[in-house]
Amino acid sequence: MKRTKIPVNATDGSNGASTSAAGDGDAASSEAPTNPASDPADPGSAPTAGEAAPELPAATPEERLAALTAERDEMKDRMLRVAAEFENWKKRARKEQTDSVNEARERVLKDMLEVIDNLERAVAMQSGGNGTVDGPAVLKGVDLVLRLFKQKLERYEVRPFEATGQPFDPRVHEAISRVEHPEIPSGAVAVELQKGYRVGDRLLRPALVSVSAGNGKPAAPPSEG
Repeated sequence: MKRTKIPVNATDGSNGASTSAAGDGDAASSEAPTNPASDPADPGSAPTAGEAAPELPAATPEERLAALTAERDEMKDRMLRVAAEFENWKKRARKEQTDSVNEARERVLKDMLEVIDNLERAVAMQSGGNGTVDGPAVLKGVDLVLRLFKQKLERYEVRPFEATGQPFDPRVHEAISRVEHPEIPSGAVAVELQKGYRVGDRLLRPALVSVSAGNGKPAAPPSEG
């Protein structure tokens, strides 16, 4: 009996499997997802380097008006804050100035009160006796009070200045009369009726003086030393 040969390709399972695998690979490669960023058909894809960015739409009049209104409100609020801070600063400066003036005035008045206390003690000692007044004791007490008073004034740089014999200066002297004087030349201060005072370098009170009219003879010219 003659045997019939079966073709290998028809019965080989491995060959069929490889063919099936190849078919599956082609199907998988054809079904693989594409990159949406590089897909030119995708409307949401990013523009490439050669493409220009899309222009923003122009602002509407309503939007511009709203922006200007917000800017105006912000500027107004800022100006109101600056004005309020400036007003507070003026109040603080005014209060500090008032406090400083009050403190200086209180210091002066307290020193004056000490002088008044000493004068009142002197008066009380004389009035509480047997009716007699001890003149030398009163004079001594007044002299002590006067020296104390001068010390208090010097504490505040208040000092008298000499006027007798000095040339008349309307900036520091106030003349009320002219008198003849045998020794003081014409135009100089002959008599000091009330002392003048300075506080520091400023004039506190001018001296009240009488100006010499000379003795009928012209004043000697000053020596040129």
